[in-house]
Amino acid sequence: MRIVETRGVKLATESFGSPDKGTILLVMGATASMVWWPLSFCQALAAGGYQVIRFDLRDTGQSTTGQPGKVDYDVTELAHDLLAILNAYDARSAHVVGMSLGGMLSQIAALTQPDRVQTLTLIASEPLGMTYEAEGMSEDFMAHFATMEHLDWSDRTAVAAFMFRIAELSAGSAPPFDAGSARARIAKELDRTANIQSAFNHAQLAGKLDPALTAASITQPVLVIHGTEDPIIAFAAAETLVAAIPDADLLTLDRRGHELPLRDLPRISDAILDFLAG
Repeated sequence: MRIVETRGVKLATESFGSPDKGTILLVMGATASMVWWPLSFCQALAAGGYQVIRFDLRDTGQSTTGQPGKVDYDVTELAHDLLAILNAYDARSAHVVGMSLGGMLSQIAALTQPDRVQTLTLIASEPLGMTYEAEGMSEDFMAHFATMEHLDWSDRTAVAAFMFRIAELSAGSAPPFDAGSARARIAKELDRTANIQSAFNHAQLAGKLDPALTAASITQPVLVIHGTEDPIIAFAAAETLVAAIPDADLLTLDRRGHELPLRDLPRISDAILDFLAG
C-alpha cells in the first residue's frame, strides 16, 4: 500500500507486479473502493508483465473522506487524481482501465493529457459527451436508492443488506449470482472504509467540461467491455462508443449486468492482455 498526496487529499493505492511491459491503472466506479477490483484480476494482469495499480477514489476506502453530503471536488479533479498517481509511481504513461464512473474519468484523462494515456479499456462505461439509447438507471435501482433516506448508516447489518441488494440488482440473468463473493466484498469494504455513507457523495458530482471533450475525439486504442443486461449503463452505451471511436474493439458479456463476475474474470483479463499486446 502507498499513500499518494495531491492537492490536499490522500489517495490510498496498491500495486502489483513490475512495469516490464508498462503500467496498468485501474479506475473503479462511483461509491466503490479499490476492493471492487478483485485481487485475482489484478494478479492476472500483473502476471502478463505489467505493474498494476488500483486505488481508492476520494470518499471511499482509506482515501480522504469528507462528510456525507459535502462534496468539494468535481469530475475534473478526480480525473487529475489519475495523473497524480502515475506521477507518484514514476510512470510516464499508462494503460488505463476504467469501469463506470472510472470509465468517464479515464476518457477525460485521455483527452486532456493524451501523452499520459496509452490505451483505454472502458468497462460498463458511458461515452463521454454523447447521448445513447435508454440512458438512466432501471426503475428497480431508482426505487432501491430511494430507500437510502431511511437507512440507518450506523447499523452495519442494515448497510450491508442495502449494498448486497445493489449487487443483486447489478447482476445480469446469467446464473448463478455469486452471493458469497458479494457478501465478502461488502464486508471488506465496510471494514476498511472510514464512512461508507460518504461514498455516496459521488451521486452529487458535478463539474463543467469543455463540450469539445467527447468520446468521438479519443485517438488512443480502445477496448470496450459491456454486459448486455447492464441496468445502470445500458449496452447501447457500448454500441455508441464503438461507433464513435475508430477501430475500437468490443467484448460483449452476454446476459451480464453492471458487474465483474468472478467466473468472467479470466476471459476479461485475457482480453485486456491480448488488446495491450495487439
